[in-house]
Amino acid sequence: MPMRPASPVPPSALRRRWRRGGRLTAGLAATAATLLLGTALAPAAAADDTSSDNVEHLANVPLQAPVDSVGSDLAFTGDYAIDGNYNGFIVYDISDPKSPQVASRVLCEGGQGDVSVSGDLLYYSVDYPRESEECGAPASTPEDADAFEGVRIFDLSDKTAPTYVGAVRTDCGSHTNTLVPGDADTDYVYVSSYSPSDSYPNCKPPHDKISVIEVPKDDPASASVVNEPVIFPKGGNEDQDGLLLPTQGCHDITVFPKRDVAAAACMGDGVMLDISDPVEPEVTETVRDENFAFWHSATFTNDARSVLFTDELGGGGAPTCTEEIGPERGADAIYSLKGGKKHPRLEFASYFKIDRHQGEQVCVAHNGSLIPVPGKDYFVQSWYQGGISVIDFNDPENPREIGYFDVAPDEEAGVIGNDTWSTYYYNGYAYSSDIVRGLDVLKLTDRRLRKAEKVTYDEFNPQSQPRYRPGR
Repeated sequence: MPMRPASPVPPSALRRRWRRGGRLTAGLAATAATLLLGTALAPAAAADDTSSDNVEHLANVPLQAPVDSVGSDLAFTGDYAIDGNYNGFIVYDISDPKSPQVASRVLCEGGQGDVSVSGDLLYYSVDYPRESEECGAPASTPEDADAFEGVRIFDLSDKTAPTYVGAVRTDCGSHTNTLVPGDADTDYVYVSSYSPSDSYPNCKPPHDKISVIEVPKDDPASASVVNEPVIFPKGGNEDQDGLLLPTQGCHDITVFPKRDVAAAACMGDGVMLDISDPVEPEVTETVRDENFAFWHSATFTNDARSVLFTDELGGGGAPTCTEEIGPERGADAIYSLKGGKKHPRLEFASYFKIDRHQGEQVCVAHNGSLIPVPGKDYFVQSWYQGGISVIDFNDPENPREIGYFDVAPDEEAGVIGNDTWSTYYYNGYAYSSDIVRGLDVLKLTDRRLRKAEKVTYDEFNPQSQPRYRPGR
């Protein structure tokens, strides 16, 4: 694992790293296999939560063996939520959001378990080396030239019994993946990865690129890498004070297919891309921020007039929601997007950070999505142990929290505090994938958000943003 440069937060406070090692690998099971379970663990009763009056906790489904490692990202299709996990993924039946049920659990270790769904296909990111592509392959090391990292593909046509289809190797693995819709016959998947080393035969520096996978929908087993576009031909941000890591690839990419644009969060850089040709994305703008330690993720407004980037100060392992760290680090940065698609210009508008100080709890800006109120800009977002925040950024220069959900741990009462990785709004409810709690379902009862309930999706990948209007 490459050495990490000095962090703005004390090293003693860091508790986990999500790339190549960290606290997670020690807890992974030694034996790998694929296990499908059609029976459900009964949803837990709502905990003794701390939340605002306009956020109602409806249900929690705890993690259960064998897919009980770190819960990560979510994707949605019809009445189902697919929850990525370092051990595989879980398919939840959410036809009744007050009582979600487990349709299947797929044990297929590899971390980090980022997921995207397209029709009956699921794309799953593998960022920890395995001895081969198949589920059940033992763990390997990045020094092994024959080890597999990349994207696994599954057939979801039977939600109670997903099946493994194949895999595509990508340099440095797949930390995240982003669905880029092609024509009726083709999907494209952008793969973000990082942390190269001279000792890694499949992940050598410079790693200033992403991978583009082309998937023939009628033959997904033949999917392959068709391009590796270089995002930083002259190198990225390497010497800014306070960076968690120098730019050496991208962490995550959000595409807005209706506008043929993408926003890439690339460690030390924020990047805008023209994706008119999805195989040949072109860099149109790059921005840096002296307060950002790690450009982590991005979200467009529905009119694409603003972009919200997140900074994962401390790498997701430090208490940054404190008075000492302040409101401008480990925060969201909102940019106005000027100049059109061909010549975009990002103009800084403001920072947002929750002001519910969390003491020694791990807390930093993480994954979220728009709440689809037509003509308005609302956002729901995870903050690890800082809980879930509902944000109004209709005035991009003055964003504010208008709701929250933050479970306080209570060992005596058996209540597990939240440690939420991603929270997304889907068809009238907010769903949270929690690292330790499993799936939480929330109802946002704020009158300002009621019109979002009229916006429904057949499929939703938060990093492949749809353009919405009431009823669609």
